[in-house]
Amino acid sequence: MVARNYSTVSEALDITATAGGASANVLYTCPAKHDTEINFLHVTNGAASTDNVYIEWYHADDTTYHKLVNAKSIAGNDVYDVIQGGNVFYMHAGDKIVCYNGGGTLSITLSGKEFYNPTR
Repeated sequence: MVARNYSTVSEALDITATAGGASANVLYTCPAKHDTEINFLHVTNGAASTDNVYIEWYHADDTTYHKLVNAKSIAGNDVYDVIQGGNVFYMHAGDKIVCYNGGGTLSITLSGKEFYNPTR
């Protein structure tokens, strides 16, 4: 097997959007001519009250938003790991991860590997 060179990527933001699709907060966009393997997607609720998180994947091929997490309840001062058990979420050029919440205080962090792919 041939090893592929990659760059690492990490992004984080406080979720402020309260609606999905094009109105959601954009956490990450896969760059042109790249593929990305997301292996860490982590949501933190730093408030005392419970809040719901919504995470969507924008698929550039069909310009459609698909639910990854739908109204996941996260207790106050708790965390939620979306990608668990060594799983990976694969993306390609133009794909996005977007998120929104029910109006509370949530933060989201993503980490992965970006691979140059001149065919994208």
